[in-house]
Amino acid sequence: MSYIKTHTVVYFAFEKMLCNPMTYSLEAGGMMNPEKDIRSIFSHAIRRVDPYEMIIRSMSVEDDTLVISHGAGTTREGLASYRDIVVLGIGKASSKMAMAMEEVLGERISRGTVVTKYGHAEPLKRIRVMQAGHPIPDENSVAGAGALFDLASGADEKTLIINLVSGGGSALFSLPPEGISLEDKQKTTKVLLESGADIREINSIRKHLSRVKGGRFARAAFPARMINIILSDVVGDRLDTIASGIAVPDDTTYAQALDIVNRYRIRDRLPKSVVDYLESGEKGEVPDTPKQGDPVFARVINVLLGNNLAACSAARDHGASLGYRAVLVTSTLTGEAREAAKFFAAVARDIRRGTADFARPALIVAGGETTVTIRGFGKGGRNQEMALSFLNEFSEDQAGTEDIYFLSAGTDGTDGPTDAAGAIVGPDLPHKTARIGLDPGAYLENNDSYHFFQKAGGLFITGPTNTNVCDIQLMIVM
Repeated sequence: MSYIKTHTVVYFAFEKMLCNPMTYSLEAGGMMNPEKDIRSIFSHAIRRVDPYEMIIRSMSVEDDTLVISHGAGTTREGLASYRDIVVLGIGKASSKMAMAMEEVLGERISRGTVVTKYGHAEPLKRIRVMQAGHPIPDENSVAGAGALFDLASGADEKTLIINLVSGGGSALFSLPPEGISLEDKQKTTKVLLESGADIREINSIRKHLSRVKGGRFARAAFPARMINIILSDVVGDRLDTIASGIAVPDDTTYAQALDIVNRYRIRDRLPKSVVDYLESGEKGEVPDTPKQGDPVFARVINVLLGNNLAACSAARDHGASLGYRAVLVTSTLTGEAREAAKFFAAVARDIRRGTADFARPALIVAGGETTVTIRGFGKGGRNQEMALSFLNEFSEDQAGTEDIYFLSAGTDGTDGPTDAAGAIVGPDLPHKTARIGLDPGAYLENNDSYHFFQKAGGLFITGPTNTNVCDIQLMIVM
């Protein structure tokens, strides 16, 4: 009788834990709250790639030598031989990176300017901050690019340029060639972002419509010494793609840029001036971008300090410390956002059935950068679209997303042209959407993920994080 009573108490206690998001983990030695934990795990990932912290950890001055510790080893640069030290930068993280450089170099900095996205500026003492448009360039993108171009062009062999490069630089650093207006660049950028092309393809075209991209900024700075400190927002960390490779040899051509235009059938949607310029380049009437072996790169060093893998690894490690059986599956996720969501949904079902090699409570971590081909007229971003597609996969599943939590978010705090970083799907969302009459499939077809989650709940809003290393997906299955 005593045995049966004890067994019954344990059974109902266990049943209550399964129904409650607050679940006890014997391994972690305490309560688990997946709804809270998934946010905490994302925060730890962002903290790992905080630009200020990365530079402070990795860079120092020792005996008048700049010492940079990074994944490929240690880079040392003597400072005594330079008359001027100039700090330049582009990207969403450039202002925070510049703040750290002021800490490291102090009064050694002669002058400097960085261009960042609106709302991402930090208070600096010796370096000027300019703010500009992203993801569509604006007048300040041109003004900022012009200011940096002038500083680089005025440098000589006695100048050390510390160039801070991070995601978003392609839009923020816009200096079109003669014959192409800002309006032409704005329309081209919009068409490219809606085409379904990946970032490397988009940047291949951007490089050939610029006076500073595709290694041309290094050409402007030559013969100055240039050290590029890079935070990668590109899958695979290709230096020639991050911020359109402003100081890196470019292996793409005008002919390849035109091939991308034709492949995505956007020729008729682009301004005539843009197509004409690319065709002139293909004919050799316009000089191409500098290639490997060009002497302008002899005095350039590129140092990669942070990337998506670092953020994903931090997410996995923090999840494991909370008691989850955490697995990092990839940091190079690409493809259509709505299709990638189907992979996560399939894994969640397998974990739920016990047919996957992921034991509960499972944490699946992934990262990368997916794309969205715009077919509808709604509002959203690739992370919100992925979350909506994930939810839609369970629309006819009787269990819905019970015991499943899914978050997809941009590490920069921005997803598309919205104020959200992404969206969260939890166990209660299918019930709520059914109750208020929202059809996830219909919103998905209209690319209207933002308004769906705005009505249903689930928008993940962080504000600017002042870093940018692609996107992160987190999935917890209890």
